[in-house]
Amino acid sequence: MATAAVISNKETPAVISLDSEFGNEQPHSNGVKREEASQALEMGVQSNDDWESASMYEELYEEIDPDDYEPGADVCTPAEAKAYKDRLHEVGANMFVYETITSRKVTAKKLCTAFGVKLPVFYDKLADSHYYPLLGVAIKHEICKRRRLPQYKNIDDAARLLRKSKNIMIIAGAGISTSLGIPDFRSKNSGFYSKLQDHGFDDPEQVFDIENFDEDPTIFYSLAGDIIPDLRTWSPTHEFIRLVQEKGKLLTNYTQNIDNLESHAGIKAEKLVQCHGSWATATCRKCKYRVPGEDIFDDVRAQRVAVCKRCVEELKAPRPGMKRKRNPNGNGKPKKRLSSDDDDSDGEYDIPQPGPDITFFGEGLPEKFFERIRKHDRELVDLVIVIGTTLKVAPVSEIPQFISPEVPQIFISRDPIHHINFDINLLGDCDTIVAELCRRAGWNLQHKMLDPDQKIEVKPYEQDSDTHFTVKARRS
Repeated sequence: MATAAVISNKETPAVISLDSEFGNEQPHSNGVKREEASQALEMGVQSNDDWESASMYEELYEEIDPDDYEPGADVCTPAEAKAYKDRLHEVGANMFVYETITSRKVTAKKLCTAFGVKLPVFYDKLADSHYYPLLGVAIKHEICKRRRLPQYKNIDDAARLLRKSKNIMIIAGAGISTSLGIPDFRSKNSGFYSKLQDHGFDDPEQVFDIENFDEDPTIFYSLAGDIIPDLRTWSPTHEFIRLVQEKGKLLTNYTQNIDNLESHAGIKAEKLVQCHGSWATATCRKCKYRVPGEDIFDDVRAQRVAVCKRCVEELKAPRPGMKRKRNPNGNGKPKKRLSSDDDDSDGEYDIPQPGPDITFFGEGLPEKFFERIRKHDRELVDLVIVIGTTLKVAPVSEIPQFISPEVPQIFISRDPIHHINFDINLLGDCDTIVAELCRRAGWNLQHKMLDPDQKIEVKPYEQDSDTHFTVKARRS
């Protein structure tokens, strides 16, 4: 789906055809405005077969770090890749395809590497034309990306933006809580990921899938103890977000975290959008009875499935003409999961388990997310700061593209990402980076986990890089 389509509820074709309107004829204009090129992306697929093919190639499409390519004749150099991207944005999709593919100046396979496409191994022996659909997807993704604002590059620029901006949007992910021992469940280096594998899962989405929870909540409860927070403390990055709020500069804090630590750190409810819900409350999947999330923490930490107290009380009450059936296995575990549309008229009424009010995979995001970004933040925001997230999960991942391209954007995380163009990229420990940002901005960020005398080292992430910098504590 095209950039920001999830947020704006507009669907666009997933594949640019290199065989029809993009390539058979030379465009009449020497330059195609970006708006015209974007309109061209709305064309292309009409039949059901086209849409099925589009979906297939979107799923096959994956961006990788350009450094992962083995150098060779079929791989663009960094300079070539930059030149191709710049040319695409300069002339638009039609002219770009004509100049490259139609004119046979470069193979589709090689051109794919300019856009960081992960080349399928099974394509190696196929004709170059088989790469056309993937290249079409890559061109669509690239032309929809925001372009960097060249006037912003380094950490001092970031500090100046922090001082002068009045409506700062902060998008936060798991990286702002890892210093507290809460794992990033997507990181393969975490103990949580190892536990997933021990339970036979290779993807955390399987544990956080709503259908799996309804079918067997024991899987979730056996693992969730590792990700519930200690509500008595929060990280320096949480404190940074609160400081932005205290300065009167916080427009909205969008958090993908479910630990609810933003609330405990003092972020006001009207400034906070918990995109994926939180542990703040838990709700029975059958009767919808809601309790404070802390009510089930003891069960979660004990890897014990919590039961709905209201449903238990109802079961204790006499029911005319009906006998309650006992679980024949005697171990107290429900023999089947009872979903919200189950009918207990047959006398089989298993006790439902409450689940935390987090957004499981398979569920939609809260309406507050869409209302806030569309009708409030989009027109007001003057700085975007993304902290501690790789922005891989839609629709949160679409926010940077949905915002006006004139709004500066700062990325703060341990590792770089390549599918979004940020103006300033500060790489390293989130707590260290925000502390140094505040120091350079003249702000007093205080937290027990911060050493006020710590010396910080800022270096280019790569040679000749003027937009990516590592920020780390200097060894004494």
